[in-house]
Amino acid sequence: MKKNMGGLDKTIRVIIAAIIAVLFLTNVITGTLGVVLLVLAGIFVLTSFISFCPLYAPFGLNTCKR
Repeated sequence: MKKNMGGLDKTIRVIIAAIIAVLFLTNVITGTLGVVLLVLAGIFVLTSFISFCPLYAPFGLNTCKR
């Protein structure tokens, strides 16, 4: 599994995940939408840590500098 995410991409994903988590924990977003967004935030963090986004692969996208 080759890395296909650059530093800026990973940073943006972690920031978005943190914002979603804060909104969920402060009850700004609730219910089904809140849970779905929280799962999405978890996926963002996971893909940031492994530097690989499965959705980039079929489209040949690569934000990782070589």
